[in-house]
Amino acid sequence: MNKKSIASFVGVALGAAVAVAPAHAQNVRIGLLGGISGPIAAMAPPMIQASQLAVAQINEQGGILKGGRLEVVVGDSACNPQNATDAATKAVNIDRILATVGPHCSGAVLAAANSVTVPAGVLMVTPSGTSPEVTKIKDKDLVFRAVPSDDYQGRALARTLKARGITKVAVAYLNNDYGKGLAEAFKAEFEAGGGTLAGYSGHEDGKASYRSDLAQLARGGADTLVIFDYGDGTGLTILRQALENNFFKTFIGADGMKSEAVIRALGEQNLGTFFSSAPVGEASASLDAFRTAFRAAGGDPEAIFVTTSYDAAFLVALAIEQAGGERSKLSAALRAVASAPGEPILAGEWAKARRLIAAGKDIDYKGAAGDHEFDPAGDVPGRYAFFKVSGGTYEAIAEMK
Repeated sequence: MNKKSIASFVGVALGAAVAVAPAHAQNVRIGLLGGISGPIAAMAPPMIQASQLAVAQINEQGGILKGGRLEVVVGDSACNPQNATDAATKAVNIDRILATVGPHCSGAVLAAANSVTVPAGVLMVTPSGTSPEVTKIKDKDLVFRAVPSDDYQGRALARTLKARGITKVAVAYLNNDYGKGLAEAFKAEFEAGGGTLAGYSGHEDGKASYRSDLAQLARGGADTLVIFDYGDGTGLTILRQALENNFFKTFIGADGMKSEAVIRALGEQNLGTFFSSAPVGEASASLDAFRTAFRAAGGDPEAIFVTTSYDAAFLVALAIEQAGGERSKLSAALRAVASAPGEPILAGEWAKARRLIAAGKDIDYKGAAGDHEFDPAGDVPGRYAFFKVSGGTYEAIAEMK
């Protein structure tokens, strides 16, 4: 789905929502701050579509707050702090949103939260902002995420490589909150387990050539290069140039590198030694329900971050319903609807959730991505898998622990 398709999809959804809203109902706007342009441009469309699926199901099952319609305002954070701040400012001050799903990228989350949403008292749930720095935001309990921190991913990836017999690597990381956070977690765990870092280097985004950086990293004698970057941007350039110059034999990426853009650009035949980690949903009836609905809507249920994108939107809507639309109560309401005890609510079960909330009953959302039991910092546990390229896409080959 390209930008034009996204805009058309969003426009149709919003138009339909406004057209059928009862006159007495209270419509609600939420922001969807996605990385439509920038380094995750290929990942963003399925993520946006997954969030839109949740909104469509909510409106189809009676709407929100006594029959109002849930409307979405889409903004492009471009995975850039300034763009994210601008998009969030418009969403909060002009579009008058009640909460946001996203931004998608960690640096954008930090900028939008610190500069806009937290000062304005606006709830934020990111489906993919994974940097450990997000945990440290002084957020007044307003910033949550539906995906685990990269502190876990980096350490789990280090343990996975050691288990596969890889004990010496070089690391190239993008010098931003995402890349640096992953690299630091990976380095600590890899070295603690007896692994050797033959090279460890940060790089800036957007250069035409990284060959000198790669040559320096290769001098340490490692056969494996770990790339903490984005497969739609600089990470793709680094992987391509490493392959072209035979600097390394094996390549490992984290979730940012698990992009279809890598396969399209380099070809499956050249990626036999390329692997990546990424979060995965826990097998459940909720995940099955999401997959069926998303596939019927034309989406790819195996695309990265689609389960967390769906859950983030559904959770925000549940919190709004639970809080009666009162902004000051959203944070507590989010924790209430996401936590035990309570009647289980699966993906798509909006009408059931509304009935229980109206009756004053406790609910516990069991998401497509798993159970979202938020800790005091708004973080969640989660599961990761190790992927290889196969059949023109990514195939999970091992669970990461």
